[in-house]
Amino acid sequence: MFEASDIREWRGHDVVDPNGHKIGVLEAIYVDTATDQPFFATVTVGLPTRRRLAFAPLPGATVGPGYLKIVHPKDVVKKAPTIDTDGELPASDEPDIFAHYELEYVPGSGGERRLARR
Repeated sequence: MFEASDIREWRGHDVVDPNGHKIGVLEAIYVDTATDQPFFATVTVGLPTRRRLAFAPLPGATVGPGYLKIVHPKDVVKKAPTIDTDGELPASDEPDIFAHYELEYVPGSGGERRLARR
């Protein structure tokens, strides 16, 4: 898995699916608050006049020359929960992101958020 400081260096690079199809551009990294390890990326998707940030899981991701390859297909990521390009992720939306990728969502023991932007 990537170190948070390393993966942030890939901001602005293309994000591609397992077949090499471009999904969008890496915008931000969200870490798992329990481990402080990168867990989701936001990827800029959509038309130039209707851009939004889709969430894509980072476990299993690899890097290549100028791109970050994730394990989920483009169509799955494009249907993922999104936020506006200048928006913030509401805590109430976190479970939906995990559910979209069939990942278990467990908030902190005191009900803390599971994701934090870095």
